[in-house]
Amino acid sequence: MRFQEVTQGILFQKIIDRVARERSLEVSDAEIQARADEFRLQHRLEKASDTLAWLRDRGISIEDWERGIRDRLLAEKLARALFDDDLEKIFTENRTQFDRVLLYQIVVPYEKVARELFYQIDEQEISFYQAAHLYDIDERRRLYCGFEGEVTRSSLPPVLASAVFGARIGEVLGPVHTERGYHLLLVEASIPAELTPQVRQELRDRLFQQWLLHELTYHLQTEEIQSESRQT
Repeated sequence: MRFQEVTQGILFQKIIDRVARERSLEVSDAEIQARADEFRLQHRLEKASDTLAWLRDRGISIEDWERGIRDRLLAEKLARALFDDDLEKIFTENRTQFDRVLLYQIVVPYEKVARELFYQIDEQEISFYQAAHLYDIDERRRLYCGFEGEVTRSSLPPVLASAVFGARIGEVLGPVHTERGYHLLLVEASIPAELTPQVRQELRDRLFQQWLLHELTYHLQTEEIQSESRQT
């Protein structure tokens, strides 16, 4: 069932290896060891035997683990080489995609329930946070009284993004229908986009994935053309 996903991953790695060679990018043993040490620290694998046991439990050989680290480091190096010089320009041109809001929401399965809750909140018969705690379909949001956290425009379905990023602070919106149910929304704060290290990484990752898909499509089309040429 995962054949297509695995095959795509293999082809992506072939593309990364080829372009990295063309750019003379390499990963040293010291870099692999440093990343492995970070991993062991994060997972509290204090002894080498702990690491070997952790890998064995997951059916991973030490060679495959180190190869995976090497592949990840090479991909990171290539992504920086391809895009870091242009990140600030691309961010400026797409700044609104990285605006964030502090969002609360209530999701219920029925429109009638959502409209009744909206009316009760509007009439101050119940607070938005109380309603979320009592009626939201998601256990985590019920626990946190509807708190969704900081969200970007691109992280939301278009119909929600349009509503949320056009809202006034403190305004209750909805109900808005998605495949998840009927949403009531409350924007508590607006956070203008800044090119923080986190946003820089997010933008770099997005550009790199788009580049990989483009390269893969070109590779497959070229192979198809060559195959047709050989047949004729």
